[in-house]
Amino acid sequence: MLDHLWSLLDTHYSEMVEIRRYLHMHPEVSFKEVKTASYIVNYYEKLGVDVRSNVGGNGVVATIKGDLPGPTVALRADFDALPIQDEKDVEYKSTVPGVMHACGHDGHTATLLVLAKVLFNNRHLLNGNIVLIHQHAEEYAPGGALAMINDGCLDGVDVIFGTHLWATLPVGKIEYRVGPIMAAADRFEITILGQGGHGAQPHQTKDAILIGSQVVSNLQQIVSRKVDPVETAVVTVGSFVAENAFNIIADSAKLIGTVRTFDEDVRTQIEQEIEHVIKGTCLMNEAQYDYQFLRGYPPVVNHPNETEFLKNVSAHVPGIHTIEESPLQMIAEDFGYYLQHVKGTFFFTGAMPANEKHAYPHHHPKFDIDEKSLLIAAKTLCKAAIQYQLDSVNGKQVSL
Repeated sequence: MLDHLWSLLDTHYSEMVEIRRYLHMHPEVSFKEVKTASYIVNYYEKLGVDVRSNVGGNGVVATIKGDLPGPTVALRADFDALPIQDEKDVEYKSTVPGVMHACGHDGHTATLLVLAKVLFNNRHLLNGNIVLIHQHAEEYAPGGALAMINDGCLDGVDVIFGTHLWATLPVGKIEYRVGPIMAAADRFEITILGQGGHGAQPHQTKDAILIGSQVVSNLQQIVSRKVDPVETAVVTVGSFVAENAFNIIADSAKLIGTVRTFDEDVRTQIEQEIEHVIKGTCLMNEAQYDYQFLRGYPPVVNHPNETEFLKNVSAHVPGIHTIEESPLQMIAEDFGYYLQHVKGTFFFTGAMPANEKHAYPHHHPKFDIDEKSLLIAAKTLCKAAIQYQLDSVNGKQVSL
């Protein structure tokens, strides 16, 4: 059966590429993906697949009901783009100024749509149902996953699988990891409230820029001196704004940054330690402050059995030549919300362009992928879904 389905995916590879390039040329940023969502819905409606739109916002959920009894497997793809100018010199370059698919979500969507087409046309072979979750707004917190879950996208789902096309991994390589694989992503905002004045009379002021600079420096000691060295954490200040004329000492300064962690206790510890640093620094300088810690996505924590299952089935997928454990990734993904509700796993599919000189990282203005990765991702998700259903109805352990 799988050989038959894989052969059909091969046949539809050109359609995958066509869809991916169309979406690449017509990107929409998070929470504004109206046309993209409509494109996805229209694709399913033409196939005759049951589809629900406006799930938790712009989300789309399609359901393929197999003719045979068995579990319900969910597959997820995101479809939002980023506010980045596309600088590639390719025929499918973004036509929207300042917006591009710089993370591969166009490829995720193309992969899932064509896989759904193949599975729907062979639903008589399915031992259970397949739920296709097309998620909006992955790139920008609070994201689309939690809203879609609250709107029922996981109702009746037994397991979920998801993959991210990864442009810095060679095509044919799969990376998995049991347990945490991607970090929690939190945001902090700090406003230093000093006392401005003339640049020639600093003794009459409380320099918010100087105080803010001390805060930035002191924050670096949290990870190095407060967090247990066996834990992994990042504290980064990404924005420091105190705009004034050249001869004015700033009255206030605003700092914005991010915290990345895997452990909930460490996450809470850093939230508290940041305020200790701000409070102590401002006390020393007789200044005031405002501090907000805004919790974002949780870490992506893969379930052990389902991850081992994915690792094992990947070894039988055509085109995959390397399967390795992924290092911890400090970047974030709201797929973690799905894994808080149902068992499953999230993995990386190599998508490095054939010319490694063009292997730009994600979120880069010249980001691109090798489109052969679409087919490998589709076959891997297909194998995972079908094999999970077969093992379940045959009473086998998911961990194999």
